[in-house]
Amino acid sequence: MKRNLKVSAKIAALVLVFTTVISCEKDFADIGASIISNTKFSTNSILVDVTLENAPVTNLRSDNLTFEPGTYLLGVHASADYEKIEASIVSQIAVPSGLTLLDAENTYVSDTTVITTIDTAFVKLPYQVSLNDTSTGYELDSIIGDKTKAFDLNIFQLNTYLSRLNPADPSKVNSYYSNDVFEKAGAALNTTNNFKLIPKATDTAIVVKRWLNNGALYNKDTVTYTNSTAVTVPLPFAAIPLKEDVIKSLFLDKYESAEFETQDAFNNHFRGVILEATGNEGSLISLNFNGTNNPSIEIYYTNTVIANGVAIDTISKNHSFPLAGIRAATYKMEDKVYPTNEEVIIQGAAGSEGVLTLFGADADGNGLADKIEELRAQNLLVNDALLTMYVKQSADTTAIPYRLYLYKSDEAPTPTYSIIKDVYSENIASFGGLLERGTDDQFEKYTFRITDYISDLLNGNTNYSPTLRLKVVNTTDLQTVTDTIFKNYSWNPKAVTLLNHSAINGDKKVELKISYSEEK
Repeated sequence: MKRNLKVSAKIAALVLVFTTVISCEKDFADIGASIISNTKFSTNSILVDVTLENAPVTNLRSDNLTFEPGTYLLGVHASADYEKIEASIVSQIAVPSGLTLLDAENTYVSDTTVITTIDTAFVKLPYQVSLNDTSTGYELDSIIGDKTKAFDLNIFQLNTYLSRLNPADPSKVNSYYSNDVFEKAGAALNTTNNFKLIPKATDTAIVVKRWLNNGALYNKDTVTYTNSTAVTVPLPFAAIPLKEDVIKSLFLDKYESAEFETQDAFNNHFRGVILEATGNEGSLISLNFNGTNNPSIEIYYTNTVIANGVAIDTISKNHSFPLAGIRAATYKMEDKVYPTNEEVIIQGAAGSEGVLTLFGADADGNGLADKIEELRAQNLLVNDALLTMYVKQSADTTAIPYRLYLYKSDEAPTPTYSIIKDVYSENIASFGGLLERGTDDQFEKYTFRITDYISDLLNGNTNYSPTLRLKVVNTTDLQTVTDTIFKNYSWNPKAVTLLNHSAINGDKKVELKISYSEEK
């Protein structure tokens, strides 16, 4: 009979159980990374051949319909070693209920006229930041690339209707992918085409000029934003001016009409915006849509009250329209073909993954790698299994990912992805994948502990040994494990070059080390 054991060296009471079991059984199971000293066993380790190859990513799911990442990429990042990425955002707009040009308390007699003048309109893009050491200002976070160079940003009205349900099968939730093409309605909404965006920590205010109906300057408001009343330091943000006449027509002139009665009605009237980034240089900005200050359209206007041809009152107002509802990211990736050599490129977003094959070929065609059959015959007790990949340190590491992730893929035309057992039988911290430094403090390697997965293969608990895929991962991509299905999102654009299985890489080639015990 076969029995699975998990033994911790820290629990002395289990020593007796362990020795009793092994005295009558010939088959062994995983006991994690600790083993108990016993004169009936010897310990050893083997290195198993692994192949690691490039696997370009065509697209990936990028909407928030079933999983809300919270952060989205906007901008451009180019590197000679990797694919250039132009990251854009598509989003619906949330409309506040009961919008009116005048508040209820602002009532006037019948012989007065109220004339509304739009003062300004802009898209607000708050940066992710952290307070500096003196708490007098902020430093920009979550930006990669050259922050001294601008990328081009254009903002378009969206003409594609974003649907929560699949139009082809309304019983299913819809999905949007990183290479989807979204239709634009008309010309860009920004006042200057190809707005040059350079993220700056000093961009903390915008001056709004208030205008009367006759074109006279009425007042100036300095607009800033803070995270809370406790922290009064103004937040850095980008402000992209919009065409005032177009925004007035689409928004202010429609406030008390049917188009603004409900969110659904508004979504039919104004389907959303496309924030489109283009260019050959610049930076990639990670924007947070789940914070206290989120991306939005800001509209400022002034009501001038006229009686007998004379202005008797002026009322300054503004409204905020968050970029909320259905969102999707689009990634325009450079079409780069990597040579077949001693290295593999792992790049996030819709860049490139790695494909790993463990244990080699299945020469006899029985559905199981010959090496697995060989190791099964040895009745090994797997103590530990470490899969290690080394960084090519001469490649570009300026935007190296701090974590990679390993998952299973059946490589079908419509692939099924699944989670490796150790992620949920142990935990993500034990599973590993974090970037490690060497003794010289250089970026050195990534290591995964896949002990339970390998143990199940070698003790015959499973014959399922699919291709493993390696990808860049962000903390927001690591969903709570509720089943064994893996949802392949990627909101992290970072990239690293790894050394593959080629002999030329010597002791730095990818390796699977299995530590085991066996009966003497």
